[in-house]
Amino acid sequence: MVHTIQRKKQLVDFLSGSVYDSKTVNFWLQKVNPLWSTHEMLGRIVKKQEIADDVVSLTIHCNQRMQFGVAGQHHPVHVEIHGRRYERTYSLTQLDAHHVQLTLKKIQGGIVSTWLCETAQVGDIIEFGQPYGDMLINTQSQKQLLLLAAGSGITPIYSMLAALAKSGQLKDYDIHLMYWAQHATGLAFKTEFEAWQQTYPNFKFTALCTRDEPAAERINAKHTELAADFAERTVFACGPSGFVNAAENVFAGAKLFKGEAFSLTPIETNDIGFVNVTLSKSNKTIAIAKGQPILVGLEQAQLKPTHGCRMGICNKCACNKASGATKNLNNQSENTEPNSLLRLCVNSAQTDLVLDL
Repeated sequence: MVHTIQRKKQLVDFLSGSVYDSKTVNFWLQKVNPLWSTHEMLGRIVKKQEIADDVVSLTIHCNQRMQFGVAGQHHPVHVEIHGRRYERTYSLTQLDAHHVQLTLKKIQGGIVSTWLCETAQVGDIIEFGQPYGDMLINTQSQKQLLLLAAGSGITPIYSMLAALAKSGQLKDYDIHLMYWAQHATGLAFKTEFEAWQQTYPNFKFTALCTRDEPAAERINAKHTELAADFAERTVFACGPSGFVNAAENVFAGAKLFKGEAFSLTPIETNDIGFVNVTLSKSNKTIAIAKGQPILVGLEQAQLKPTHGCRMGICNKCACNKASGATKNLNNQSENTEPNSLLRLCVNSAQTDLVLDL
C-alpha cells in the first residue's frame, strides 16, 4: 500500500514538472482518479447529512495537494453547476489528516448553497482555494472568550472550538457562547455545544431563538446582562453585517473585539441616482447606481473585475481608489481619501470615482 502511494506521488510530481500543459495532464490523471492533480486542491464528498433546518454538513476527503487552514479561517470553494464555475467562501473544520467538514446553510436564491445542500451527492468533487482570514484565537493570551454567532456565522466559531476540544485545550478556557437562530431546530452543532457545557465547567452555551416561544430578542444592550464580565473578555462576533455591527456597539467595552460579517444585511438607503466610474487602466467610464456594491454595478455594465467571497473578507476585489467618495455597506463609514484601498464588493459610490482598474 505504501509503495503504491509513493509511486502515485512520484508520477504526479513527474508530470507536474514535465513540459505537458497542466490542464491536459490533470485531464488524464483524473480519468484514473478524480482526486489526482498536479496542483489543484481537490476533495471528494464521502458523507452528507442534515444537522439542522436547511443546514447540511459535508464530510470531504481531500487530496495530497490540500493546504489546511487554521481553525477559523476560510477557503474559497469552487463548484461547477450546469457547466458554469462558481466560487464561494466557507469555513472548514479539519477532522483529520485527510478529511474536512464543510457545514453550510441553504440561502434563499443562493445558487451554490442550494446546489450543495440539495443536489450535491457523495462522490462529487469540490475544488478548494488557499485559506485566508485572521479572526483567530491567540492561544497564548486569549483565555477568556465571549463568542457571538448568528446563522451561518456559527461555522468558524465551531471550527475554533472543535480544534480546542480535539487538542485537549478547551478545558483551559473560560468561554461563553451566545448563538442566535430563528428556531431551536435551526441550531447547528447544538448537541456538541450542550455536551461541552456538561463536560467543561467553564464552558457556557446560551441559545437565543427569535421565533420560538418565548422569543429571544435580537442582539441589543440587554444581552450584556447575560455576559456581565464582558469587559474582561475577548469578543468574537460572526454573522450578517447588521448583527456584527450591533455586537460591536453593544460590547464596545470588551477587552478586545473581533468581528467578521458573512453577508451584507439589507440597509435602508436614501442614495438615488448614478455616478460615473472611470477605470484608468481600461480607459473606460461607466455609470453605476448609488447605494449598491460597486462590484455589482461593474458587473451590470458587463465588466468582469476579479472577485472572490463578495463579503469583504478575501480582498480579491480590492483595488486602488485614485479619487472620489465611497460608503462601506457593512458599517456605513465614508471614505474620501485619495489613493486608498477599496473593496468593490462591500462599498458603494457616493461621488464620481477614478479606480485603477
